Amino acid sequence: HFHYVLCLSEAKGMDINMAEIKIQRLPAEELYQTEIDALISAEKDSVPTGWRMSPRSVLTYITGGVKVKGVDITPKYMGNRRLVEIAISTLVTDRALLLIGEPGTAKSWLSEHLSAAVNGDSTKVIQGTAGTTEEQIRYSWNYAMLIAKGPCPEAMVKSPVYQAMETGSIARIEEISRCASEVQDALISILSEKRLSIPELGLELPAKKGFSVIATANTRDKGVNDMSAALKRRFNIIVLPTPSDMSTELEIVRTRVAQLSSGLDLNAKQPDENTVEKVVTIFRELRGGATLDGKQKLKTTSGVLSTAEAISLLANSMALAGSFGNGTVTAEDLAAALQGAVIKDEDKDKLCWNEYLENVMKKRGSAWLSLYRACRELNE
Repeated sequence: HFHYVLCLSEAKGMDINMAEIKIQRLPAEELYQTEIDALISAEKDSVPTGWRMSPRSVLTYITGGVKVKGVDITPKYMGNRRLVEIAISTLVTDRALLLIGEPGTAKSWLSEHLSAAVNGDSTKVIQGTAGTTEEQIRYSWNYAMLIAKGPCPEAMVKSPVYQAMETGSIARIEEISRCASEVQDALISILSEKRLSIPELGLELPAKKGFSVIATANTRDKGVNDMSAALKRRFNIIVLPTPSDMSTELEIVRTRVAQLSSGLDLNAKQPDENTVEKVVTIFRELRGGATLDGKQKLKTTSGVLSTAEAISLLANSMALAGSFGNGTVTAEDLAAALQGAVIKDEDKDKLCWNEYLENVMKKRGSAWLSLYRACRELNE
């Protein structure tokens, strides 16, 4: 979802340094360049045409947990390993990849890291919205140059998909279900024929080996712009689930909060284990409509209490503690962030949250008392 301007530094042959260049977020291939370089240099398996490393090395990069040539490979996706294997093997074939799931299930995160590992470039991105046009999928024109010179290659503005076909790399389309149906269908001939017709120039662009598309779709947007059966057939569809167990979600949240906060000036300590566990517990219970022990049914809220939302909530709590507190996340900081995350619909969500506070959190004893009081005060 981000765009990066690194051209000036690269043109001058300078090393990219986060301290020297005030970039809020580097693309995955820059942020994890050391890991990618180590995997490439240690490669022993065959590498598909257009790829920088073998499918097995891509899997190692995504799942992590090992050391390669003295470099620790950190886990990028913590979940079902088999789903990652299927995703990688899909990219080896001529089929495109569609990642579907609830908001916050790391669809975009996995898409970015797959592109970074395979091509070393995750920035060929189209963000799907209601305003996305067919030209953004195919190509458009620099109209000033078009008027001056007429249709010519120099006047063409190449889309990320066009660039990916031209270079034999991966294009990413985020939230494809947000695009209008006619925009989605512009992909059908591209994915079927692996060619892009340019009638204005009397040309056809054949895709180089290595070209593929990774699209993501949100299950909450189902029915907004349903994909046609013809387009669905061009994709191998993988559903990314929410973390199946508490320990996995805790590990994801802890890891990502540490990574996220390291690039921001939050001026606060990392939340302790108990704080992280409380947030994940609240989210899993409200998301599932029952307490973790299954003994009590709960009303669910209208918002998406995803793992990504929990990570954002803890980062917000750290920002509050660092900017207006003593640098340690308190119950008041956590309560303020929880209020904003849980209550999206003022009437319904406030009632659900109040019932959770009184019927669940209040009864959990002294360990939860300070958080209960802080949340209760804000919810009045």
